[in-house]
Amino acid sequence: MIALAWIIVTLVSYAAARALARRVNGHPLANTVLVASLPVIVLMVATDTPHETYAEGGIWLLLLLGPATVALAIPLYRNWPKVRAAAGPLLLGIAAGSVTAVSVALISAWALGASIPSLLSLAPKSVTTPIAMGIAQVTAGLPSLAAAIVIVTGIVGAVLGPWLLNRLGIRDQEAHGVALGTAAHGIGTARAFQEGEETGTFSGVAMGLNGIVTALLLPWLLLWLFG
Repeated sequence: MIALAWIIVTLVSYAAARALARRVNGHPLANTVLVASLPVIVLMVATDTPHETYAEGGIWLLLLLGPATVALAIPLYRNWPKVRAAAGPLLLGIAAGSVTAVSVALISAWALGASIPSLLSLAPKSVTTPIAMGIAQVTAGLPSLAAAIVIVTGIVGAVLGPWLLNRLGIRDQEAHGVALGTAAHGIGTARAFQEGEETGTFSGVAMGLNGIVTALLLPWLLLWLFG
């Protein structure tokens, strides 16, 4: 019953966040994940509910992540000619973004005196939560910290990413998509679809490829650096 209660709380909070986002015409600060998370966190703290208890219900919602990810194949199919035509720049952009994300995280955290487990948890911050947690487990990092950093990274990327790209004079929708998908994974991809299907498609491709490459190579790199 407790697990069911937290599922209901999460769904109600998400529905309210979606309604707010529509009311303000998708303003970046009304990010659905951010707005929906706040009341859930406040309620957990107020009721002294441990994360393990919440996760008993949350695991059922997490199962929906798979079908949602697979659904990205539909816009990819519709926009496949554009993706194929931009394959070269697309791969270069994803590679550059992936290397930059890991390097900036490690160098910044190291300069601030972070511990080795924290460094190992921060490195995969720009991939999806399951991949980041898996990498943290393999490399003796902290899976819970990795998950939290991934969510924060996604929210920050979704809120500030489009604004920063526009300020830098980058207007190309394909570039917007690659940047958001590579740097801010699923949350960034959701924001990219708000800009248009083409932007969202490129973001989904970038998110997927970045996740695959990071999952295959990053554990070996981290074990070599810190093992």
